[in-house]
Amino acid sequence: MNINTMLAVGALVLFSLISLNFNGVVIQNLTHEIDNKVFLTAFSLADDLIEEIKQKSFDEKTIVFSAINKNQLTTSNSLGPDSGEVSVNYFDDIDDYKGYTKNISLPHAEEYTVKANVYYVQEDNQGQVSTTQTFYKRVDVRVESPYMSSDAVLSFIFTLHSK
Repeated sequence: MNINTMLAVGALVLFSLISLNFNGVVIQNLTHEIDNKVFLTAFSLADDLIEEIKQKSFDEKTIVFSAINKNQLTTSNSLGPDSGEVSVNYFDDIDDYKGYTKNISLPHAEEYTVKANVYYVQEDNQGQVSTTQTFYKRVDVRVESPYMSSDAVLSFIFTLHSK
């Protein structure tokens, strides 16, 4: 084998390795791009639900606003939809979304599950769930998809200050 043949074979091997590496990087970038689009869609779905909940009253007892003390609010073990509130169309206050679940399939974004939970949280530490009524409710919205490696979770603290 002469030197020119060896150089040609070496160049082909080097070109092949560079091509394989380049293709791997392109595939990895496409995978990250798709992951980001799926996660951004999930985040958007969570944000949409939070925005919907913001339109509701703080509590069943505050639909018609009046001065109220926290012991008059819905008890923590009674959070959730009231009787007759069988769908989101009938929800009138924040805690009606406790246990809310909705499956969403959009073009290019199938099999999302949006779940909400509502808790009273401590007044001095909104990261800590309270078993008694407070003027703070935390809504956690979780969006799941088989196309995401982890769920998208968005939380929001709602407050009502009595005067």
